[in-house]
Parts: sequence; structure tokens; C-alpha cells
Amino acid sequence: MSERSDQPESIDPFEEIIAAETDRDPDLAVIEAGSRTLRAQGGAPQADVPARPEDPEVDKALREVEAELATRWGETKLEPSVARIAALMDVLGEPQRSYPSIHITGTNGKTSTARMIEALLGAFELRTGRYTSPHVQSITERISLDGAPISAERFIETYEDIKPYVEMVDASQEYRLSFFEVLTGMAYAAFADAPVDVAVVEVGMGGSWDATNVIDGDVAVVTPIDLDHTDRLGTTPAEIAVEKAGIIKQDATVILAQQPVDAAQVMLKKAVEVDATVAREGLEFGVVSRQVAVGGQMLTLRGLGGEYREVYLPLHGPYQAHNAAVALAAVEAFFGVGSQRPEPLDMDTVRKAFAAVSSPGRLEVVRRSPTVVLDAAHNPAGARATAEAVGEAFDFSRLIGVVGASGEKNVRGLLEAFEPIFAEVVVTQNSSHRAMDADELAAIAVEVFGEERVQVEPRLPDALEAAITLAEEEGEFAGGGVLVTGSVITVGEARLLLGKG
Repeated sequence: MSERSDQPESIDPFEEIIAAETDRDPDLAVIEAGSRTLRAQGGAPQADVPARPEDPEVDKALREVEAELATRWGETKLEPSVARIAALMDVLGEPQRSYPSIHITGTNGKTSTARMIEALLGAFELRTGRYTSPHVQSITERISLDGAPISAERFIETYEDIKPYVEMVDASQEYRLSFFEVLTGMAYAAFADAPVDVAVVEVGMGGSWDATNVIDGDVAVVTPIDLDHTDRLGTTPAEIAVEKAGIIKQDATVILAQQPVDAAQVMLKKAVEVDATVAREGLEFGVVSRQVAVGGQMLTLRGLGGEYREVYLPLHGPYQAHNAAVALAAVEAFFGVGSQRPEPLDMDTVRKAFAAVSSPGRLEVVRRSPTVVLDAAHNPAGARATAEAVGEAFDFSRLIGVVGASGEKNVRGLLEAFEPIFAEVVVTQNSSHRAMDADELAAIAVEVFGEERVQVEPRLPDALEAAITLAEEEGEFAGGGVLVTGSVITVGEARLLLGKG
């Protein structure tokens, strides 16, 4: 008590955000003087992951579309250019120009942030289109209208509608349109056809040459940047930020989550070049306070137009609170809060929207006794955030990990992030051709965990059964749990095996 006696009796909690909420907030004075700053003066429930169509004919047609798309370059094979997608947009009549957009890039948190933005916009009675990737279980998840994935029938219809134009572009380009480029074209066409009032679009990879970057987002959102896809984007946060800054367009508003110093400098430099307005987490907006609550957390958020108290978010972890702050600022910016209008958004509507948010495969509980949690962390930064959130949200006496990862990822870093919280780990592999071989993954896991803590089960069903058995050894009331992680595909397949969708 005596050590604090010389401190002021009352400290603005928002002034403590930088120190209390994150260790990533940079000193940006080097170029801040050249950037304009956005300062204020003064939901419909999300649909779950869809199952396969019940109608056999529709299911057959959807599988045929999936098979055709699978003949194209996958999402990990890229030729860094927007020439092909621009050509497709041209022959389709520029559908992406028929609605305003919020464009989201970053390394982690993009999909959760997109779902929060969508929920907020929907709660304010705007018709939304959301395009995110990858999908957890069904390819139709990637394109949503009004907060729900489009139906299989509409997905098929959209593909058939643009297929002749896709083939036209294929014939005129050096390389055929990729899987992701065709899906992006489908999303933009579906949004124009709906029509939507606003599109919420998540970048696939990078920014500058990503297929989504044929839109001019009124609001550009940058979630935290870390090392991922280093073979394509760069080996430092600054190099990666150069690519991601490509979504910042002339006169846009940039909502900048807390970043490494070098990444933030790149972003602000780009904002200066295109005369974009910037709002920075920890300065113009942020998380004032957060408390763990049943099924999620209770937040006080500082937005561009003021403070939003008693906001319940049914998602776990500090990183989701930060995602919520970013999403709120993005929607405020879209409505002109802090520039055209000083007053905040309607408090009750904001609370209603956040309370309805879901994010499948992100610390999602799919079973009890023992508790089984799914989380799609697939890089070290995501794994560290998940490990912190698990420790905060769950009181496991013994946690068993099930890990199936992709071969091109930093698997050692991922495992090292989980090592402190896993009593044992069951390594496995998913059905994707990108999956790391279970034995290869096990060799790395043994180096991280020690041989006695590693079990190998190449088949995911066997891995889940083994992990649940290990968790049950603690006894019915002892608090053992299972965390399935390492890849979105692993999580999606586990979700199906455990009866979700």
C-alpha cells in the first residue's frame, strides 16, 4: 500500500491501455506528425457452420462444383498479381463497385473480427455480405449474406452464372484463375446480385496482390501482424506489412490494431502517402477493461465516439477483446463517427450485436465430460494467444492436446507455444494434401515435449479417442480437457467427428 501512496487517487483507465492491455503498442512519433488522426469530438445472431445439403441432387451438384474448383491452383500456389481477377471483374461488369466495402488484413484475428463487424452492421439494419477464408467445414461458409452462409443452391447457381466468364478469362491469361480467385469473383457477384448494403471482405494472403484487392475499401482494417507465410510475404513484420498495406486506398479510413513498431511504421507511412485517416488501437480506441464472464467476457470499450460499457462478448481470451475493439472502431468509422458525427453508436444496439457473435473453431466447446475445445490456431502467434486464453477461460487440471498441422507452417514454434499448457500431446494429421505427416510432426513434438509426453495417432478419429481417454484418466470431476488445434482443416474435421454440423 505504501508504494502506491504517491500515485494519483484516480487514473483514467484508458490511459493505462497501452501498458495494461498489450506489450505491442509502439512509439510511432517518427512519422506520426505526417499522418491525420481520427478522433471523436465529444445483430442478428450468427449462423453456425452449415452441414452437407440434405437433398442428394443438391449435394451431388455441390460436389461437382467443388471438384471443378479443385482442378485449379490451390490457395498456397500463387502468382502475385491481380491481373486475372481484374480481368474477371471487367467481364462481369465490375460487381465489386456496386457497394461500399470494409477490407480486413493482418496475420491473426481476421475472421473473428469480420464476423463481429458483420454482426454490428446487421444490428444496424444493413444488409451485409461477408467473404472469409478458409472454411471450417463447408466451402459455402466463405460467402455469407445477412450473417448466414449462402445456401448450397445459391452457391451452385452463382458458380454456374460466372463460369462462362471464368473460362473466357482463363483463355486470355497466361495462367488460369486460381481456386481463390474464382471464389472471390463468386463472392463479389453474389453480393452485387443480393444486393448488399456493405461487404465485409477478408484478405486471403498479404494484401497488395491478393485477389480481394480489386475493391477500394472505405475502411481498411489491419489486425495484428506477425510472422506467417514468410516464404511469400517476408521474414520480418515490416516486410509483411508492406504487402498488407496494399489494401489502404486513397482517402480511406484505416483502423490499425496494435502492431510491432516496424509494422506500424510501414502502415502509417502508406496512410500518409494516400492521405488516409488513421485510428490506432491504444490511442484513438481500445479495450478499457475486461472481466472473465460465464461463456465469455464483459468489456468496456473505448470507441471513436466515446465509451461503451457492459458489452458482453461470448468469446474467450484477451485477443478477442482486442478484436472487438477493432471491429467496433471499424463500424464507427464506416458510419462516420469521429469525422462526420461526434456521437457514439447506439449503446443497446452495440450490446445486442456483440452478444450474438459466434466464431466457430475459435476456442469452441463441442463436448463436455471431458471438455473438448476446438481452436484453429496455426502459427506461433495464434498459438500463444490461444494458450493464454485457455488458461484464463478454463480451469483444466490436465489438458491434452491434439495437434494436426500443415507442412508449410512453423510447427516447432506452434508446439513450443502450447508446451506449457499441454500435459500430453497426441499428434495426428488431417486429410488435406498439405498436412504434415504424423510421424514427421511427432519427431518435432518429441524434441519439444519429450518422448514420454507424445503419442502418435495418424488417423484423426483415433487421435480424438486417445486424447479423450487420456483426459478421462483424471476422473469424472477432476477437470481434464482436450484442445484440438494446429490447422483450420484439423478443427473442421474434428468438429464433424464430434457431431457438430
